[in-house]
Parts: sequence; structure tokens; C-alpha cells
Amino acid sequence: MKKKLFGTDGVRGVANIYPMTTEMAMQLGRAVAYTFKGGNRRHRIVIGKDTRLSGYMIENALAAGICSMGVDVLLVGPLPTPGIAFITASMRADAGVVISASHNPYQDNGIKFFSADGFKLPDDLELKIEELIFSKKIDSLRPIASEVGKAFRIDDARGRYVVFLKHSFPRDLDLKGLKIVLDCANGAAYKAAPAVLEELGAEIIPLGISPNGTNINAGCGSLHPEIMSEAVKEHRADLGIALDGDADRVIFVDEFGNEVDGDHIMAICATHLLQKKKLAKNTLVTTVMSNMGLDIAVRQAGGKVVKTAVGDRYVVEEMRRHGYTLGGEQSGHMIFLDHNTTGDGMISALQVLAIMRRTGKTLSELAKVMIALPQVLLNVRVAERKEISEVPEVQKVIAAAEQKLGDTGRVLIRYSGTEPLLRIMLEGQDKYQITEMANEIGMAMEKGLGGHKEDL
Repeated sequence: MKKKLFGTDGVRGVANIYPMTTEMAMQLGRAVAYTFKGGNRRHRIVIGKDTRLSGYMIENALAAGICSMGVDVLLVGPLPTPGIAFITASMRADAGVVISASHNPYQDNGIKFFSADGFKLPDDLELKIEELIFSKKIDSLRPIASEVGKAFRIDDARGRYVVFLKHSFPRDLDLKGLKIVLDCANGAAYKAAPAVLEELGAEIIPLGISPNGTNINAGCGSLHPEIMSEAVKEHRADLGIALDGDADRVIFVDEFGNEVDGDHIMAICATHLLQKKKLAKNTLVTTVMSNMGLDIAVRQAGGKVVKTAVGDRYVVEEMRRHGYTLGGEQSGHMIFLDHNTTGDGMISALQVLAIMRRTGKTLSELAKVMIALPQVLLNVRVAERKEISEVPEVQKVIAAAEQKLGDTGRVLIRYSGTEPLLRIMLEGQDKYQITEMANEIGMAMEKGLGGHKEDL
């Protein structure tokens, strides 16, 4: 069955326009409460959010829906997505809900769910929730009197999460003497992230810590590392760390202001763990978007790379299925299952900082473990999602590019799971050649799909 509401990372869209309406939020609250309710005890669901203006109305609608099914709500306020996963498992709640559109602009919002163990829901459970909503099976279920749910605010949730993060950093190390530029994207980590680094002894130059409801991800955070890069050079900092709006991803810059993306961070962490014989099954899990240079670096260090579809949830599913402990995405989602159940930008940052401390190397020195092949990304915004196989002129151009590249590169075409975009990625040894190819494919898609190119 094809999902109607859920994408690769929950339900997402422009706030106050279907499906991100208060009416749908209430129905989602009712459906998830019903799904996780069982037995004769009181049940509890955690709700957290990022700093978007629309978070208030969606939070209240979700809470109303959950309470109307006789389940209690634990409100934690603005907290990173991984923090809500942690609180859900730590407080033995039945489920967790995150109100966030991650790296999207402030006018968007989203709703995603965690089960009691802190992991994102599998496809079959999301389909069950959708079926409950569209079939209207639970519309007549209305607990009354003392059976109606209550809402409680958890005031110390952020403090609990800060302590949890610090526990992921080796007890025999500290960050004294390190100067770090930290960009919180005016998002959910604007208080927790600075507290963690300062309590471990680092000197912080903070950016993006003044959210106003409309400035989340706006010219700051992991989508705009150039701001952090300039600050690192200006303050002569040791490195820069940039989170996105819900702080589940992180991008770095080294002491010279050069970007260090998720692939390089995974290369640093995987090769370090391989040297220490601590990488589970000597395997790193990444998506098909990761650079071929990462495969080469891990293979040279004695490990192997397993690829999944795009989306951190698919990375986590593969890790859990086979007992792997390290995985992630080029975009900066890294999952360290020894520490948390989902991507956590600050846990990723702390692991890198620990390697810097252990080895005495700078981030630029560590990043040399991987040499990236040239990669070109191009988006085509489309009105509708047609199957590429139904457009012969597009298939012809793609096939020609693949034949030219042979074994020295690759072409990857996929639809975004959160936006009406067709993503084109080419990788090869010649940047000029793959740029030309990407443009040719993009133009063919403009004609064949009625879209328009963006972001080369």
C-alpha cells in the first residue's frame, strides 16, 4: 500500500495547509494514541517541538487529540528530535511525537513519531495510523469523565538531555583549550548544545541562538556553513559545528574554514573505530547518496560499506537488522547506536571532538582520511511525480550519461521524500564532464516532466 500522509520522515508540509493542519494534527494524535494504547493502565505520549511559530497550534491540536483518546501527554517544549527520542525511552512513555520540519524553512512544519524504545516507526505502523484516520474507525471512540487524558509539562527535560549528551563523551577527556564556533540554526538546540560544550570546558562562539519563530534555518545552521566558516576564521577557532533546525544533523568546518560533511565525518569515525577494533562487524551503513570516496577510505582501513535508500530511518533499520552500530548520511545525519536510537547532531559532534582529543590531530588532519570524488547535485521542481520509466526522452539521456561514466562514476535519480523535487546526482572523476551531464539530464526533465531546474 502507498502512504498518503507519511513521507520519508513523518508528515510534512506548509503549516496550516493540508496535510499540516490542526484538524489533521488532532486526527494524527487520536490515531497514534489508539495505536499505542493497550491494557488497563494509564498511557503517556511525549510531545516536543522545534522553534517554529506554527509549533504552538500543532502542539495543542496533537495534545487535544491524544487526550481525547484517554492518553496522557507529556509536554517538553523546544527540544532536539534526538532529545525527544531519549526522553520517550527514558521516561518509559508509550510513544514520542516531534513537531518539526527539520532543515526546511519556518513556514513548513512536520510531525514524526517514535515508539517506546526511541526508534522511528516502521512503514507498516505508519500505514496503520493512516488507515485509522481515513477509515474513520476510531471516530466514535470517546472516553468520558475520568477516562479523558491529562497534559503535563516536563520542565527539566532539557537538563536531562544535556546530562545524557555529556555521558556520550569519554569521562577521562574534556574540551578545555578548544575554541568552537557553534551554530544552532535558531532551532531546537539553541540552549542545550551550548550548555553541553561549555560544561565540558570549551570556549564557545555561539551563532543562531535567538529564535523568534520565523528565523529557524534562515541563513544559518547546517544549510549555511559559510556563516560558521567566516566566524571560525575571524575568531581563529579550532573548528565550527553547525546543527539544523531540529539538531538531528551536523556539518563541520575545520580550523581553516573548509567544510567537512557527513561523509568525511563517517570516514573519520569509522576508520578510528576500525583501528581500535570497535566497529561492529567492521561495517559502516550509508545511503546511496554517499560519495564513492567514503567506500574507498573504509575499505582501505579494513572495513566495508553497506548502502540503503535515502533517509536516516532506512539506515537505522539496516543497522538494527544486522547488528551494525555506525551509519549515516552525507547530509550530516549520523547514527551512533551505542549512544542514541536516532541521528543526533550533538552526539556526532562529541564523537569527533573525542577523536581530536585522543589523537591530538586537528579536524583538517583527520579529514584527510577520505578524498571525495567530484559530485554534482541538481534539483528539478515538478508539479507531479511521474515515473521516470514513463518518459523515454529522459531515460535516453540518463542511459547515455551512464554509458560515458562506466565504472568511473554513477548517476542517481530520485524523488525527494519531503518536497516536490526530483533530485539528480552525478559522480565522476571530471567535474566539468558531470556538470554538463547533469545539465543535460535536467533539461530533458524540464521538457519531459514540466518542471524547472534549481540549485546547480
